Amino acid sequence: MDFADQIRELSVRVPKLRQGDLIKTEEGTKNALVMPFIAALGYNVFDPTEVTPELVADVGVKKGEKVDYAILRNGKPIMLFECKCCGTDLNEVHASQLYRYFSVTDARFGILTDGVIYHFYTDLDEPNKLDKKPFFIFDLSETKDRDIDELKRFTKPAFDVNRILSSAAELKYKGEIKQRIAEQFSEPSEDFVRLFASKVYSGRLTQTVISEFMDITRQALRLYISEQIENRLKSALQQETESISTDQKAQSKGAENGQTKADDNGIFTSEEELEGHRIVRAILRELVDAKRVALRDAKSYCAILLDDNNRKAICRLRFNSSRKQLGIINEQKEEEIVPIESVDDIYKYADRLKAVVAHYDKLAQV
Repeated sequence: MDFADQIRELSVRVPKLRQGDLIKTEEGTKNALVMPFIAALGYNVFDPTEVTPELVADVGVKKGEKVDYAILRNGKPIMLFECKCCGTDLNEVHASQLYRYFSVTDARFGILTDGVIYHFYTDLDEPNKLDKKPFFIFDLSETKDRDIDELKRFTKPAFDVNRILSSAAELKYKGEIKQRIAEQFSEPSEDFVRLFASKVYSGRLTQTVISEFMDITRQALRLYISEQIENRLKSALQQETESISTDQKAQSKGAENGQTKADDNGIFTSEEELEGHRIVRAILRELVDAKRVALRDAKSYCAILLDDNNRKAICRLRFNSSRKQLGIINEQKEEEIVPIESVDDIYKYADRLKAVVAHYDKLAQV
């Protein structure tokens, strides 16, 4: 299992732990989330020469200062972890141990976490002094591919201080600018409104005019975003439609009012099965060419295969009974069947389906 798959697998635990209110202490957070996260980065959490819990150092007049975890290389700290109880608002927490400990060690990176959110800090503003704001924030409950790629820099095989630092400033400022843009879209400032109003309004920009343009600007921003989303969806739908094979198109055209069309073996491919195939293709499009995701129907289920290969089953659509089921194939080639209410529920298992395909492609590269 590669790094991305390990992180996605760990992310699956988050909603279960939150819903069951199973983590109520800092120690529980460490055991259930932080240690597995460090292990996913490739560090041996059971080797104190590589991952040292509660590393002690004297900081000024303070004696016996401890940091929850220190990642070591050649006996020296390279990363420090300060952990809080799951659910803690990290924006309201002062990373006291990190700030003090950072200045007296060789570590260049400090991580403040509640087990789900990870704030990565370094010393971009002042040498040997931890910045007040993180340069990178990773949310385990929302594993985006670009964030996983950034996180991969901190894995044991890829760790390179200079490379991380060279991208840290860009990451920090991109994140802050993105936040400012989000704020303007939600509640545009007067300066922001003036910028656009001056381009379209020929009269004098009095306070009354600015007040009127506040709402106009807000609506225009939302309209722009809606149109961009609509255009992207139309484009994706058009590409998906064009990629459907000729025989599937014929089946789709023949399916009216819930009717299905049978082949010579008496196998029926329903419109819902065709829609399920299209959804799986759309989910996997970012990993593989849509043409590689094939549909092969049988009497008891409809199989979705990679490269139309029975040995590369991705999932099975079990829609022939009164209750719909989705069968997801794991790395052991076993099928895990989960009930779904509608075809759209397939999207809930997007990460699992991507992991299956990633596993097949990884095996092909060996």
